[in-house]
Amino acid sequence: MRLPCLFLAALASLGFGIEPASAAPRPPNVVFIIADDLGWGDLGCYGQKLIRTPNLDRMAAEGMRFTHHYAGNAVCAPSRCVLMTGLHPGHAFIRDNRQFKPNEEGQYPIPADTVTLAKLFQQRGYATGGFGKWGLGGPDTTGEPLKQGFTRWFGYNCQGVAHNFYPDYLWDNDRKVPTQNAKFSAHDTLKPGQDPNDPKSYVRFQGKEYSADLIAEQARAFIRAHKDQPFFCYVPTTVPHLALQVPDDSLAEYVGKFDDPPYAGGKGYLPHFKPRAAYAAMITRMDKEIGRLMDLVKELGLDEQTIFVFTSDNGPLTGNHQGLAGTDCAFFNSNGGLRNGKGSLYEGGVRVPGIVRWKGRIAPGTTSERVTGFEDWMPTLMELTGTPGGAPKGIDGLSFAPTLLGQKQTERPFLYREFPGYGGQQSVRVGDWKAVRQNLKPPPAKKAGPDLAIQLFNLREDPTENANVAMKHPEVVAKLAEFLRTQHAASAEFPLPALDKQ
Repeated sequence: MRLPCLFLAALASLGFGIEPASAAPRPPNVVFIIADDLGWGDLGCYGQKLIRTPNLDRMAAEGMRFTHHYAGNAVCAPSRCVLMTGLHPGHAFIRDNRQFKPNEEGQYPIPADTVTLAKLFQQRGYATGGFGKWGLGGPDTTGEPLKQGFTRWFGYNCQGVAHNFYPDYLWDNDRKVPTQNAKFSAHDTLKPGQDPNDPKSYVRFQGKEYSADLIAEQARAFIRAHKDQPFFCYVPTTVPHLALQVPDDSLAEYVGKFDDPPYAGGKGYLPHFKPRAAYAAMITRMDKEIGRLMDLVKELGLDEQTIFVFTSDNGPLTGNHQGLAGTDCAFFNSNGGLRNGKGSLYEGGVRVPGIVRWKGRIAPGTTSERVTGFEDWMPTLMELTGTPGGAPKGIDGLSFAPTLLGQKQTERPFLYREFPGYGGQQSVRVGDWKAVRQNLKPPPAKKAGPDLAIQLFNLREDPTENANVAMKHPEVVAKLAEFLRTQHAASAEFPLPALDKQ
């Protein structure tokens, strides 16, 4: 019985390089990081001049940077649903942010039988851990992370709770674990008589344990614990979503660097003495934690066995949110000059950073203009980890693994988005052309019906979407209108009546 093994060993010793069939190569690990409300222009490698992001810039320099990558949707929960399911917003179950039950923790849950990215990795023998913000189903619902493919979860379940970076508890799997922070609302304001120009007025909005630090520590612990098996480490960080909160050591890196009047509160989130410095510091602190993850993987000897992905769930607060809670998209050029931001299907709301690093496999310092979206990650990661065609049939995502590996690919035929929130919107991109509909679901106070008019933009000639050329190109409008019609499937949970009736 031992002769075949001895024979193979002898051949190997002679330099023939023959290995036993059982020694199959280990599939690569995946570390998938999603920032929260980070703009296309918030990173140095995407043109940011005021905020330091050396580790993400290093990730881009050592991998591939995408310039036309699109979040799943214009706000948090529906965007993450697209990522997890490989279905675009016209087919995905979750299409807007919505609390599941009044006064209870958690958003509307994805169904129990949903095929998620985490489930696919779990089925392939990967250790699956999630660390950060979930938003796809509250505790004891069908959507909670432990029922959707994760064997380990640490962080926030509910998006609303995640507005506070100093919470009094976090979720460790299915248990609430207390922190050392006092309980206070992320939507509090200064008390009457408190001076907005006095730093002492803001002291009570600080805590002892910064949630982003606690979450990052658990992500590193997960990687250490599973270094000897393939792992999928999902890190949907809450940075830089409001409220503006960051430890003083990070804030000090930016205080005095630019003019920074205080934000006194009253626009939905906590006030801050130095709001611009706080926003920049939150991103730089996130970047440092990402650097620690990259360094850990190298320390464990897994650098060439680990795929790193970085992106954002939607664009930055801007547009209709100008000035909300101290954020300043215009000052930082957070949307990279694109139109609008979070909540909008114009480019600034959905075009986001996309960085992929896989040492030894993805050529360093490369840039791709290929149009890609969140729905594409499921088939792409299945292919990169050794399961071409391993994604479920009937999804909308298309693998761009060939692009990552330096091979030619045909252009994506179209990229579709819809969003029933913020007045109701719909868009589709085909090549350089983009069609947009607004006001499909106007609020009752406007006493107006839905607007089905199509705006048309040529993104190569007009990347800021300033010139509606629909009247000049009726044939293009007609072509894109067909995509708008056929890609929407009616949803009882998230209706868009103007489209449902088509």
